[in-house]
Amino acid sequence: MKVLVTGATGFTGSHLARTLARSGDSVAALVRPRSVDRAAPLEDERIDIRVGDLSDAASVQRAAAGCELVYHIAATYREPGQSNSAYRRVNVEGTRHVLEAARAAGVRRVVHCSTGGVHGHVESPPADEDAPFSPGDIYQRTLLAADYGRTSGLDVVVARPIGIYGPGDMRFLKMFRGIARRRFPMLGRGEVFYHLTYIDDLVAGLRLCATVPTAAGRPYLLAGPEYTTLNQLVALIARELGVKPPAVHFPVWPVWLAGAVCEGICLPLRIDPPLFRRRVDFYRKSRAFSTVRARRELGYNPAVDLKTGIARTAAWYRSEGLL
Repeated sequence: MKVLVTGATGFTGSHLARTLARSGDSVAALVRPRSVDRAAPLEDERIDIRVGDLSDAASVQRAAAGCELVYHIAATYREPGQSNSAYRRVNVEGTRHVLEAARAAGVRRVVHCSTGGVHGHVESPPADEDAPFSPGDIYQRTLLAADYGRTSGLDVVVARPIGIYGPGDMRFLKMFRGIARRRFPMLGRGEVFYHLTYIDDLVAGLRLCATVPTAAGRPYLLAGPEYTTLNQLVALIARELGVKPPAVHFPVWPVWLAGAVCEGICLPLRIDPPLFRRRVDFYRKSRAFSTVRARRELGYNPAVDLKTGIARTAAWYRSEGLL
């Protein structure tokens, strides 16, 4: 099959593009001009690099030409000092450009990779696809606004992954490194829930979203086989790294208020605040999700348990000298 992957130089997109190419698909990758130097590993897999930008509708149309399927993985993530308009330009307008290009190319299905974060704090875990939306920041709000699945006139499947991790991921490095060096702060009681999804399981779920006929127009939460409390997660990582988990827990609210003050001073000046409220929310908001719909309708079966996934991720961090 001829497929287009946006965001193919990122963590999820690169894993997906390589897996598709190795399985026999003819893969094209939409790559921003400033990311072309990171696309060499994709070219080694005989992936067709198509330079363009989500904000440039014409370049997206050129990238989609001749494709039967589009995996829209690209989004602008949480970048310090980035304006709200930049999030809307990439995450909302960029998605509209992808869908318009897909329609013009006669693409049979678009898989739009959103985030389970649009559901916000899960008060009654586990949350399913019908849980209320409560996005907590501009990143999550714009991804939710980009969910055109029911109104675009296209066959669009929305995937909402949870806590993506694995070898090659840099987002959770700070947590692993902090625990390894015994500098990871614990705020609150640590009894909120957290849910991780190993990258191989996510890629398998995305491919099911693309290929199961009855998935058309449906959203799916793609998560790992288990969720834990934050205390359990930290203890599991500490055990894998051969250190003791943090013994002292600090109160949440003083740190949260300090984050609010930092943001109020730094963000208007386009300065990266030393502390964000969002980082504190990691300790106070539960993330626990049900994969019943994805299992029943897609045949999704996440195979990598948390212990195995953490061991593989820690081994990669060690091999790269990152811990």
